[in-house]
Amino acid sequence: MFKITTEVITGAEVREAVAAPDAGAVVLFLGTVRNNTDGRPVTCLEYEAYPPMAEKKMAEIAEEIAQKWGIHRIAMIHRTGKLDIGQVSVAVAVASPHRKDGFAACEYAMNRLKQIVPIWKREVWADGEAEWVKPDAVFFDTPTQRT
Repeated sequence: MFKITTEVITGAEVREAVAAPDAGAVVLFLGTVRNNTDGRPVTCLEYEAYPPMAEKKMAEIAEEIAQKWGIHRIAMIHRTGKLDIGQVSVAVAVASPHRKDGFAACEYAMNRLKQIVPIWKREVWADGEAEWVKPDAVFFDTPTQRT
């Protein structure tokens, strides 16, 4: 499952998307909206994405994981729109036979998602100011640039 959504994300839906009888581990990461950035109070975040490209890039990340770890049960969901403090903005789940590879693959998936998936974040601060955050992204990188 690779999805951009405006709907609430639950850990259960992402876990269920990867669950399998041969999985000894399901690693689930939920990214939530925190109330500050570098000590500056944040009231909400706003996300925008280009879903067809974002979902394609998520699938590419899953292929990288399959090649690197032999893991094929991966789900990634990212929410768009206005999100309040504490809401889940992103979820990544990986099911694997063993926890070590599952943890490594889940961390890899989240890091790559932030690097290559075209999703933009706008922080809205308590003082009313707002700013688009410069991502660590290399959205349209080439295979030789990948880590």
